[in-house]
Amino acid sequence: MQAAQELVAPPMPSLQFDVMREIFNLLAPYNAGGKAITPQTVISKGLTVDSLTIMDVIMELEDRFDVTIPMHVAADIVTIDQLAEAVVSQRARR
Repeated sequence: MQAAQELVAPPMPSLQFDVMREIFNLLAPYNAGGKAITPQTVISKGLTVDSLTIMDVIMELEDRFDVTIPMHVAADIVTIDQLAEAVVSQRARR
């Protein structure tokens, strides 16, 4: 929960902000290092998550924002910002 409050970013479209906030909320329990979660956080290195957890987060985002992130896109996601952009991009294609 604390991580979502730390999101003080430049103005961005509402959808992107909502996606980012949701990602921060989903990943907050995996922030064992005590560092702030930022859009530039490398998901697999900055958090205590495994590949199954990452897929669960992606599925939660797909359900929440009514999108489908193709596996070839998901495989290239490294940072939280890239994950948010993937959701926003897929939503724009609808």
